[in-house]
Amino acid sequence: MNDSGSSSQAIGSTSHLLETAKRLMADDKGLLAMDESVATCNRRFAKLGIAQSLEMRRAYRELIVTTPRLSDSISGAILFDETIHQHTQDGTPFINVLIDAGIIPGIKVDAGAVDMAGHPGEKVTEGLDGLRERLEAYALMGARFAKWRAVFSIDVDAIQTRVINRVTPSIACIEANAHALARYAALCQEAGLVPIVEPEVMINGSHTLQQCAQVTESVLQAVFQHLNEQGVLLEGLLLKPSMVLPGLLCPVQESVETVADMTVSCLLRTVPAAVPGIAFLSGGQTPEMASARLNAMNSRYKSRLPWALTFSFSRAIELPALEVWLGQDDNVEAAQKVLQQGAANDKAARRGEYSAAAN
Repeated sequence: MNDSGSSSQAIGSTSHLLETAKRLMADDKGLLAMDESVATCNRRFAKLGIAQSLEMRRAYRELIVTTPRLSDSISGAILFDETIHQHTQDGTPFINVLIDAGIIPGIKVDAGAVDMAGHPGEKVTEGLDGLRERLEAYALMGARFAKWRAVFSIDVDAIQTRVINRVTPSIACIEANAHALARYAALCQEAGLVPIVEPEVMINGSHTLQQCAQVTESVLQAVFQHLNEQGVLLEGLLLKPSMVLPGLLCPVQESVETVADMTVSCLLRTVPAAVPGIAFLSGGQTPEMASARLNAMNSRYKSRLPWALTFSFSRAIELPALEVWLGQDDNVEAAQKVLQQGAANDKAARRGEYSAAAN
């Protein structure tokens, strides 16, 4: 794939990139990641007894984009390819509904994580082939930013035994994904789209908080090294990392405050001050815990941080609404109220003003 010419074009669109990044981080708002793939959306529907059909996915997404006052808390929405081409029941494109509401539309552009050859248990994200043309098409549709996700799993047994070529995430996995993230980011900026760079350290497993911090730091160092090597404008991108968390199977689950301290410490050691914002993924946390941890970071550190700390949640905002909707038209209004409240909770967490007891 030829990336030539990207630097000169990116320079010409610098003001556009900076303005989009600034708007996405403005007014204590965050992002709604409604970019679930068809397979992921169908799995969530199946668990709740909702029909797994194109029309039901369309109806669910219409519920989301037409939620009243969603823009009070949400600055941007990440869409999936199927979603960006869909319309409301009256024929209005979803992307137009979002723009009219004051929400900036974005698009997930990676092709998913696949098994990494020679590295059992590790994944590498695909999707660079043809990406330039796809980005240009999405920009013409009205998208202003994009997202690419890479995933990293922690193998505690391998770390403890130091088995050569079996420690995960391996250097090879980190480097391959960091390079792909940087290539993607450069192509986004060439097309005038703000890249959201998402390196997710998975919460599955029994790793400790300290082991997660060690891995997260290594991943972020590699990501920013590659971003710099590819000439990506740091002021025109957003980082979407996982919080530093113990694995779900770890017997020691530290306090909200300890997680906040460890996460902020890791970010201060790895993320340049030029980056305008960090929007956390929820990564399988409960809505309440994701909000509480984000709240602790902002209440304890907000005035001392070089970048904004906000949210880019999917399940943590959407799942409670989905459980109310259940595919029934009569439940749309109630589900929208739950969705709007969830987003409002996370806006409060960005301000350091969230209280679970108030809900």
